[in-house]
Amino acid sequence: MARDSSATKARLLDAAFSEFAAYGIAGARVDRIAEAARANKRLIYVYYGNKEQLFDAVLQRALETGSESVPFDATDLPGYVGAVFDHLVARPDLMRLVQWKQLERPGATGVEAESYQGKIAAVRRAQADGLIDPAPDPADLLTLVMAMAQAWTGAVGGPAAGGAGETWPADRLAHHRETVVESVRRVIRPPGTGP
Repeated sequence: MARDSSATKARLLDAAFSEFAAYGIAGARVDRIAEAARANKRLIYVYYGNKEQLFDAVLQRALETGSESVPFDATDLPGYVGAVFDHLVARPDLMRLVQWKQLERPGATGVEAESYQGKIAAVRRAQADGLIDPAPDPADLLTLVMAMAQAWTGAVGGPAAGGAGETWPADRLAHHRETVVESVRRVIRPPGTGP
């Protein structure tokens, strides 16, 4: 029974991820989630409580998967930002989910806040060890690094895209990635360490 329950929960989370990424919290429908998961709609309420709690579970799972796929390394923020960039390019639905979350439920969840506290502390240690410019506040620096990794998602149809309705060509996306990594390298460079 527990194995079947775990499989059903996983299918519900997968289906809910797709639904929330496509429609947001308000537009998502539990009927569609249950149908896509091949599960009884009642199980959504049994396992997760309500639609908002299901969204929280989906977001938590996405953040945990991201942390496992892209381990944080404050001593190599350029490498980290490149890996985050690659993860997001491979999962455009993840950025849509995050954008819906920001639109409909701004502010950090407990899971997000906990994740960032550890990263901020690691950046602070790297600054104290002289590996990163000590001038910026660690939280500001981490926010800037994450914003650079995600900037291309908000610029679709912007200056790097082709014509109207076109996505970024692969070579342009690769060039943008290089620019993001080099930008982070420059931002974190301790004073007096040269180019």
